[in-house]
Amino acid sequence: MQPDTADPHALAQRGLALAATRGRAIVGISGSPGSGKTTLARAVVDAAAAQAGDGAAAYLPMDGFHLADATLDALGRSGRKGAIDTFDGWGFVALLERVLAERDHTVYAPAFDRSVGEPIAGSLAVEPAARLIVVEGNYLLAPVEPWTRIPALVAETWFVATPEQERVRRLVDRHTRHGRTPEAALAWAREVDGANARLIEPTAAHATLVLDGGLPVGTA
Repeated sequence: MQPDTADPHALAQRGLALAATRGRAIVGISGSPGSGKTTLARAVVDAAAAQAGDGAAAYLPMDGFHLADATLDALGRSGRKGAIDTFDGWGFVALLERVLAERDHTVYAPAFDRSVGEPIAGSLAVEPAARLIVVEGNYLLAPVEPWTRIPALVAETWFVATPEQERVRRLVDRHTRHGRTPEAALAWAREVDGANARLIEPTAAHATLVLDGGLPVGTA
Protein backbone atom coordinates (compact mmCIF):
# COMPACT_ATOMS: atom_id res chain seq x y z
CA MET A 1 0.00 0.00 0.00
CA GLN A 2 1.45 3.33 -1.09
CA PRO A 3 1.48 6.20 1.44
CA ASP A 4 -0.81 9.14 0.71
CA THR A 5 0.66 12.44 -0.47
CA ALA A 6 1.58 14.77 2.38
CA ASP A 7 -0.33 17.76 0.94
CA PRO A 8 -0.65 20.41 3.69
CA HIS A 9 -3.61 22.11 2.01
CA ALA A 10 -5.63 18.90 1.69
CA LEU A 11 -4.70 17.89 5.24
CA ALA A 12 -5.71 21.31 6.59
CA GLN A 13 -9.06 21.00 4.85
CA ARG A 14 -9.52 17.54 6.35
CA GLY A 15 -8.59 18.77 9.82
CA LEU A 16 -10.91 21.78 9.64
CA ALA A 17 -13.75 19.49 8.58
CA LEU A 18 -13.13 17.36 11.67
CA ALA A 19 -13.15 20.50 13.81
CA ALA A 20 -16.42 21.66 12.27
CA THR A 21 -18.21 18.62 13.69
CA ARG A 22 -16.60 18.87 17.15
CA GLY A 23 -16.09 22.57 17.82
CA ARG A 24 -12.38 21.90 18.32
CA ALA A 25 -10.36 18.92 17.09
CA ILE A 26 -6.85 17.70 17.72
CA VAL A 27 -5.05 15.89 14.91
CA GLY A 28 -1.77 14.16 15.57
CA ILE A 29 1.18 13.90 13.21
CA SER A 30 3.56 11.12 14.21
CA GLY A 31 6.70 9.60 12.75
CA SER A 32 10.27 8.66 13.51
CA PRO A 33 13.06 11.19 14.08
CA GLY A 34 13.90 12.90 10.81
CA SER A 35 10.63 11.98 9.12
CA GLY A 36 9.59 15.58 8.44
CA LYS A 37 6.64 15.68 10.81
CA THR A 38 7.46 19.08 12.34
CA THR A 39 7.71 20.80 8.97
CA LEU A 40 4.49 19.15 7.83
CA ALA A 41 2.66 20.11 11.04
CA ARG A 42 3.67 23.74 10.68
CA ALA A 43 2.66 23.70 7.03
CA VAL A 44 -0.78 22.31 7.90
CA VAL A 45 -1.28 25.08 10.47
CA ASP A 46 -0.29 27.70 7.90
CA ALA A 47 -2.61 26.17 5.30
CA ALA A 48 -5.48 26.12 7.81
CA ALA A 49 -4.89 29.81 8.51
CA ALA A 50 -5.03 30.53 4.78
CA GLN A 51 -8.31 28.63 4.47
CA ALA A 52 -10.09 29.67 7.68
CA GLY A 53 -8.27 32.77 8.89
CA ASP A 54 -5.43 33.54 11.28
CA GLY A 55 -5.86 31.85 14.63
CA ALA A 56 -8.02 29.03 13.28
CA ALA A 57 -5.27 26.48 13.97
CA ALA A 58 -2.56 26.05 16.57
CA TYR A 59 0.65 24.03 16.64
CA LEU A 60 1.65 21.91 19.66
CA PRO A 61 4.88 19.85 19.65
CA MET A 62 5.47 16.89 21.92
CA ASP A 63 9.11 18.02 22.12
CA GLY A 64 8.10 20.73 24.58
CA PHE A 65 7.83 17.90 27.09
CA HIS A 66 11.47 16.83 26.89
CA LEU A 67 12.83 16.41 30.41
CA ALA A 68 15.41 19.06 31.27
CA ASP A 69 19.06 18.12 30.79
CA ALA A 70 19.68 18.34 34.54
CA THR A 71 16.83 15.89 35.13
CA LEU A 72 18.16 13.52 32.47
CA ASP A 73 21.60 13.66 34.08
CA ALA A 74 20.10 12.84 37.48
CA LEU A 75 18.18 9.90 35.99
CA GLY A 76 21.16 8.64 34.00
CA ARG A 77 19.34 9.05 30.68
CA SER A 78 21.20 11.94 29.04
CA GLY A 79 23.04 9.57 26.69
CA ARG A 80 19.76 8.65 24.97
CA LYS A 81 17.84 11.92 24.99
CA GLY A 82 14.79 11.51 22.78
CA ALA A 83 13.90 8.01 24.00
CA ILE A 84 10.33 7.55 25.16
CA ASP A 85 11.25 7.70 28.85
CA THR A 86 13.04 11.04 28.44
CA PHE A 87 9.71 12.86 28.03
CA ASP A 88 7.05 13.92 30.51
CA GLY A 89 4.35 11.85 28.83
CA TRP A 90 1.82 12.43 31.59
CA GLY A 91 2.27 16.18 31.26
CA PHE A 92 1.76 15.98 27.52
CA VAL A 93 -1.45 13.97 27.89
CA ALA A 94 -2.70 16.46 30.49
CA LEU A 95 -2.09 19.32 28.06
CA LEU A 96 -4.15 17.62 25.36
CA GLU A 97 -6.97 17.13 27.87
CA ARG A 98 -6.80 20.81 28.80
CA VAL A 99 -6.84 21.91 25.18
CA LEU A 100 -10.06 20.00 24.60
CA ALA A 101 -11.76 21.06 27.82
CA GLU A 102 -10.63 24.67 28.24
CA ARG A 103 -11.86 26.66 25.28
CA ASP A 104 -12.85 29.94 26.93
CA HIS A 105 -9.31 31.12 27.71
CA THR A 106 -5.77 30.84 26.38
CA VAL A 107 -3.91 27.63 27.16
CA TYR A 108 -0.14 28.05 27.22
CA ALA A 109 2.23 25.25 26.28
CA PRO A 110 5.98 24.63 26.20
CA ALA A 111 8.10 24.42 23.07
CA PHE A 112 11.57 22.95 22.52
CA ASP A 113 14.34 25.42 21.71
CA ARG A 114 17.00 23.60 19.68
CA SER A 115 19.46 26.48 20.11
CA VAL A 116 19.71 25.68 23.82
CA GLY A 117 18.52 22.06 23.68
CA GLU A 118 15.88 22.61 26.35
CA PRO A 119 12.09 23.08 26.58
CA ILE A 120 10.86 26.62 27.21
CA ALA A 121 7.70 26.92 29.31
CA GLY A 122 4.77 29.02 28.07
CA SER A 123 6.26 29.50 24.60
CA LEU A 124 3.11 28.62 22.67
CA ALA A 125 -0.47 29.82 23.05
CA VAL A 126 -3.67 28.04 22.08
CA GLU A 127 -6.20 30.84 21.80
CA PRO A 128 -9.94 30.30 22.30
CA ALA A 129 -10.52 30.87 18.58
CA ALA A 130 -8.33 27.91 17.59
CA ARG A 131 -10.51 25.16 16.12
CA LEU A 132 -7.82 22.83 14.79
CA ILE A 133 -4.93 21.82 17.04
CA VAL A 134 -2.07 20.12 15.20
CA VAL A 135 0.03 18.04 17.58
CA GLU A 136 3.21 16.35 16.43
CA GLY A 137 5.64 13.95 18.02
CA ASN A 138 7.36 10.59 17.86
CA TYR A 139 5.27 8.63 20.32
CA LEU A 140 1.65 9.59 19.65
CA LEU A 141 0.81 5.97 18.82
CA ALA A 142 3.18 4.22 21.22
CA PRO A 143 1.57 1.16 22.87
CA VAL A 144 2.59 2.02 26.46
CA GLU A 145 1.15 4.24 29.18
CA PRO A 146 0.53 7.13 29.22
CA TRP A 147 0.82 7.40 25.43
CA THR A 148 -2.03 4.91 24.94
CA ARG A 149 -4.38 7.65 26.19
CA ILE A 150 -3.64 9.89 23.22
CA PRO A 151 -5.74 8.15 20.51
CA ALA A 152 -8.90 8.81 22.54
CA LEU A 153 -8.06 12.54 22.61
CA VAL A 154 -7.29 13.09 18.94
CA ALA A 155 -9.69 13.02 16.01
CA GLU A 156 -7.12 11.36 13.74
CA THR A 157 -3.42 10.54 13.69
CA TRP A 158 -1.35 10.84 10.53
CA PHE A 159 1.97 8.98 10.30
CA VAL A 160 4.81 10.39 8.19
CA ALA A 161 6.67 7.47 6.61
CA THR A 162 10.14 8.36 5.36
CA PRO A 163 12.88 6.01 4.08
CA GLU A 164 15.56 5.32 6.68
CA GLN A 165 18.39 6.58 4.48
CA GLU A 166 16.67 9.95 4.06
CA ARG A 167 15.85 10.19 7.76
CA VAL A 168 19.47 9.50 8.72
CA ARG A 169 20.71 12.11 6.23
CA ARG A 170 18.40 14.72 7.74
CA LEU A 171 19.37 13.79 11.27
CA VAL A 172 23.09 14.01 10.59
CA ASP A 173 22.53 17.45 9.09
CA ARG A 174 20.49 18.51 12.14
CA HIS A 175 22.97 17.21 14.69
CA THR A 176 25.98 18.78 12.97
CA ARG A 177 24.17 22.13 12.76
CA HIS A 178 23.70 21.95 16.51
CA GLY A 179 27.34 21.29 17.31
CA ARG A 180 28.17 17.60 16.91
CA THR A 181 31.02 16.43 14.71
CA PRO A 182 29.92 14.55 11.58
CA GLU A 183 31.10 11.28 13.14
CA ALA A 184 29.23 11.89 16.40
CA ALA A 185 26.15 13.02 14.49
CA LEU A 186 26.08 9.84 12.43
CA ALA A 187 26.58 7.67 15.53
CA TRP A 188 23.71 9.41 17.34
CA ALA A 189 21.43 9.17 14.29
CA ARG A 190 22.07 5.44 13.92
CA GLU A 191 22.29 4.34 17.55
CA VAL A 192 20.03 6.66 19.56
CA ASP A 193 17.56 7.96 16.96
CA GLY A 194 17.68 4.55 15.27
CA ALA A 195 16.69 2.75 18.46
CA ASN A 196 13.74 5.11 18.86
CA ALA A 197 12.69 4.56 15.26
CA ARG A 198 12.52 0.82 15.82
CA LEU A 199 9.81 1.47 18.41
CA ILE A 200 8.02 4.13 16.37
CA GLU A 201 7.90 2.67 12.85
CA PRO A 202 5.54 -0.25 13.68
CA THR A 203 3.01 2.20 15.15
CA ALA A 204 2.19 3.37 11.62
CA ALA A 205 -0.20 0.41 11.46
CA HIS A 206 -2.49 2.24 13.90
CA ALA A 207 -2.55 5.59 12.07
CA THR A 208 -5.59 6.96 10.27
CA LEU A 209 -3.40 7.99 7.33
CA VAL A 210 0.15 7.08 6.33
CA LEU A 211 1.81 9.94 4.48
CA ASP A 212 4.83 9.98 2.19
CA GLY A 213 7.61 11.84 3.96
CA GLY A 214 10.28 11.14 1.38
CA LEU A 215 9.98 14.59 -0.13
CA PRO A 216 12.37 17.33 1.03
CA VAL A 217 10.00 18.74 3.64
CA GLY A 218 12.54 19.29 6.39
CA THR A 219 14.38 17.60 9.23
CA ALA A 220 11.75 17.11 11.93
